[in-house]
Amino acid sequence: MDILTEALASMRTGQPVAVRTTGFAPWAMSLPPIPGSGFHVVLSGAAWLIPVEESGEQPVYLREGDVVFLRDGCRTVLADHPDTPPQEPRSVESPPGAPLGAVTLGADGERADLLCGYYHLDQARQHPLVGRLPRIIHLPAAGTRSPELAAAVGLLRTELDRPRMGSAGIVPVLIDSLLLYILRAWHEEQPPETARGWAAALADQAVAPALTALHGDPARAWTVQELAVRAGLSRAAFAKRFAELVGEPPMAYLTRWRMTTAARLLRESEAPLAAVAARTGYGSEYAFAKAFKREYGQAPGGYRRELRTAA
Repeated sequence: MDILTEALASMRTGQPVAVRTTGFAPWAMSLPPIPGSGFHVVLSGAAWLIPVEESGEQPVYLREGDVVFLRDGCRTVLADHPDTPPQEPRSVESPPGAPLGAVTLGADGERADLLCGYYHLDQARQHPLVGRLPRIIHLPAAGTRSPELAAAVGLLRTELDRPRMGSAGIVPVLIDSLLLYILRAWHEEQPPETARGWAAALADQAVAPALTALHGDPARAWTVQELAVRAGLSRAAFAKRFAELVGEPPMAYLTRWRMTTAARLLRESEAPLAAVAARTGYGSEYAFAKAFKREYGQAPGGYRRELRTAA
């Protein structure tokens, strides 16, 4: 069971949105808050990412090949220099044969090309694997320990610079995969001696197997004792270690994951409520509906109808 893939799948509410942005110095573009998690990839040149909200983050200088991930899609400015005042970009164009729309702004100075976009992720119910990340993650191309991320950036640059047969299908897949590469790179690059939270949990020899078991079979009637035996620890030691790294006790996390799994089944499948209840560990539709309403504030049937109406 791939915990990262499952966690992201549980949060996805739509397909990624992306556009190619080209700026000629001096240039600056204000980016409003977005309903998901944002990302920027520097395809060529350089740029500054400037947080606008009072969150304590400092401007980040981005070089060619750098990737930045915005956990909450916060308001930011992209610019050639922090002092350049933001301007309205020209309208999004769709160049013939290009796999993405394009935005151009600025004057006639030094050029920078970026891939800018966001992932539709449920911000109201973030999985803690994402929710406890830093608000801004900067993955520099220089010194990265993730050759896969660097390769994905290189492939994107090639397909966008020289669109060919198949580019329209390749680019969206690469953008979709980029999210996994970004998060995997960040978690794997945390030094073991200083890693905290989920970065430590996913590498922990006791907690990681327990998480894999809970994700792999949420319907099972797990007990803390059973998970502790799998982890090779006493019940008390395991419960303490799990809570410290994951942020909540094992059974609380199991309930959260069951409800997250149920919401995903209601959103993406036609499974009857009884089947959803069984697949998430509830012996009756009534018990499942009661637990779901406590977590989501509405009955599962109403939740499903509301999603379909919104769509």
